[in-house]
Amino acid sequence: MADNQNLIRIFEYALNQEKTGMSFFETSIQRMGVGAAVTAFKQIVEEEKRHIVFIESILEKLRNDQALDLSSFENEVMEPTNYFDDRSRSEFLEKCLYESMVPDVTVFNTAWLIEKDLSEFYEKTAGKVDGPASKALKMLSAWEKSHEKFFREFRDKLTDAYAKMPWGG
Repeated sequence: MADNQNLIRIFEYALNQEKTGMSFFETSIQRMGVGAAVTAFKQIVEEEKRHIVFIESILEKLRNDQALDLSSFENEVMEPTNYFDDRSRSEFLEKCLYESMVPDVTVFNTAWLIEKDLSEFYEKTAGKVDGPASKALKMLSAWEKSHEKFFREFRDKLTDAYAKMPWGG
């Protein structure tokens, strides 16, 4: 039973972190100035909702002392979404630079850190548990890594572009 209680605590923590991340993304939508960024964040919010449903179903089974059955989620492969098509990606970066939208850089950096921390937590924890719980955590880690990659790419590009800008004088 202690093992089960430990798994419950792990997934409760994961659920809380997913909800916190989703809340950040929802709040960020209102601060973003570029339509393409808003669209991307809305897609990520939808993906985070799927993560939450996944974790809630695991918790329900754990709390009811049922075996974890991930078969219903086997097909729930969350492939990296192309949040921006090439044109939107270019327009987004251009508009950020033109309007010097530093808040967007901050949002992307914070989002990257959230996803990075979560993917690392899932990966490390997966190595400490066995069976279906480990598999579920590995799935979550992979999903978060795709978000992490997306945010890191834009954070790096925007940071680099801002560093090269002539700031007057």
